[in-house]
Amino acid sequence: MEAVIQVIGLTKYYNDLLAVDHIDFTVKRGEVFGFLGPNGAGKTTTIRMLVGLTVPTEGTAYINNLDIRKDIVQIKRHMGVVPDTSNLYNELTAWENLQFMAGLYHVPKIDRDERVRELLKTFGLLDRRSTRFGRLSSGLKRRLTIAAALIHNPNILFFDEPTSGLDVMSARSLRSLLRELKETGVTTFLTTHYIEEADQLCERIAIIVKGKIVTLDTPQNLKLKFQRVPTIEVTFSSPIKSLNLGDLEAIDQVKITDNTIRGQAMNVYEAIKALTAIAQEHNVEILHINTINPNLEDAFVRLTGLESEAMMVEKERRGGRG
Repeated sequence: MEAVIQVIGLTKYYNDLLAVDHIDFTVKRGEVFGFLGPNGAGKTTTIRMLVGLTVPTEGTAYINNLDIRKDIVQIKRHMGVVPDTSNLYNELTAWENLQFMAGLYHVPKIDRDERVRELLKTFGLLDRRSTRFGRLSSGLKRRLTIAAALIHNPNILFFDEPTSGLDVMSARSLRSLLRELKETGVTTFLTTHYIEEADQLCERIAIIVKGKIVTLDTPQNLKLKFQRVPTIEVTFSSPIKSLNLGDLEAIDQVKITDNTIRGQAMNVYEAIKALTAIAQEHNVEILHINTINPNLEDAFVRLTGLESEAMMVEKERRGGRG
């Protein structure tokens, strides 16, 4: 399948800080491509270079066979960018915001009304066309922000945290929309802190750590790489008040939540033996023992050393910069 994005040695320095370190990858036409990593790993810097907001220090990328160093104005005619926080205007109505964006992207005047109406209908916003953006719910704001990015019929969409801040139903609706866009041939490049979301949506995923891409594969292949090390989860009848992790040599990546212990079982038999001994020592019963095949989050933790929950806390602390 044809590559719509080809990244070659893309590098960015901020003074002495190497933010993105000579990365290479391609994105296929019509693909939903995930770009994951901890905060500060280089995700946002990479996107900023690809969409023309900052110039690479070294290397380049080709989008629709055009060089981001030389042809960024022409490239922008073919791409839509959906930031994690909306770039629309609170005081303008849904209709006025889309009309304004149509003007920015030089959509012919004769076509603007029809294009705006078509997008409002597609996103279920036609009955809200006269509502000011600031008065819409979070879910509807997100829909209108995506509609604005599509106003000029781009064939590539860059999404930064597509479902961040949305309620469950709005997030589900947006994921359905992304699948529909794929069916029309739109290429989607997205970053997300929700590992399960990437697993559901993406055909391939690149994981970037400290400016370097440490792996690039399908979600299924990433999970299979860690299938030899199953996760064991044991639920006790009450919380364990004190626990010497040295007693759990057979379990790696130990995580304790209330009365549950979860970790990677290097040896399932030895792990169960150790956990049974802990139950006896603390005079509690074992209610459940489950072995769980690794999921994408397990692969992410192994590759980055960072739990997804910790990544979310870090995102909030840094205001979403990645």
